[in-house]
Amino acid sequence: MIVTLPDQELLNALVNRVSEDELGVNLRVWDWNAPIRDVLGAEADDVVCTVVPYFRAAPEWRSLADLPNLKLIQAQSAGYDNLLKIVPNGVRLANAYDVHNASTSELAVGLMLAAQREFPRWAKERRWQAAFTRSLADSRVLIVGVGAIGEAIRRRLEPFEVRITRVGRSARYDEFGEIHGIEELHDLLPEADILTLIVPLDDSTRGLIGAKELALLPDDALVVNVARGPVIDTDAITAEVTSGRLRMASDVFDPEPFPDGHPLWDADGAFITPHIGGNSAAMRPRIVELLAGQLPRLADGRPLQYLVA
Repeated sequence: MIVTLPDQELLNALVNRVSEDELGVNLRVWDWNAPIRDVLGAEADDVVCTVVPYFRAAPEWRSLADLPNLKLIQAQSAGYDNLLKIVPNGVRLANAYDVHNASTSELAVGLMLAAQREFPRWAKERRWQAAFTRSLADSRVLIVGVGAIGEAIRRRLEPFEVRITRVGRSARYDEFGEIHGIEELHDLLPEADILTLIVPLDDSTRGLIGAKELALLPDDALVVNVARGPVIDTDAITAEVTSGRLRMASDVFDPEPFPDGHPLWDADGAFITPHIGGNSAAMRPRIVELLAGQLPRLADGRPLQYLVA
């Protein structure tokens, strides 16, 4: 049984954590940059799992259909919308649940702090001047998305003395209080100083925040997107931010890479990072731990973890 990993560094980190004998599989390096049979030859027939390179837009991979014993595609990302189109019939897809909670949530909070306290302004102006800025403290933060990363954002925001309102797919209560249903979103937007988006991208969330929703936010509200770019209508947010009515601090965009010369790059109210949410030093040890638990399950037939398709 062969499992392909996208780079030698990940393979080395994994075998330093647990041996191939303990994993119950043989590890090979395949970076997806060439058809797998050009790399593994006849060994490709024994591939049971392939791990997707991180931060790679999924191509139309004809080579995956050439793997007769493929059982699992393991993503290194929490989001998997870009991978669904390449999963062959009968093959399962698992995401990297919990791997990016720390990295993405700390970026979300960092974007809020940077935007509220105007960090980009001081870096750009490079002059000493007295100023009054917004604060994260006492802000009304509306978190749309209550999965693992949404919960990690909530935990990290608590010490900042903010007022948190949460929105999920359905209304309910948990140990931290009320979760509003998505059907309540329009009623909640006018009361939000900061709108934070951390939902998966699917048919129900594509275009979730458009011109109508943005118009409901109060003047000077901040929109933070660490979900997926298409969750927000790009033209609508561009119009609101370039007019100066709203602000944004976003790690994801539609399209990506975000085009050079787009007006948001130069807008005073826009703070842009290039989809780096999960890409931090915290990621590698966490993906290693995930694989150390997942691959033995694949080898001995136990139920797999984190299946999304």
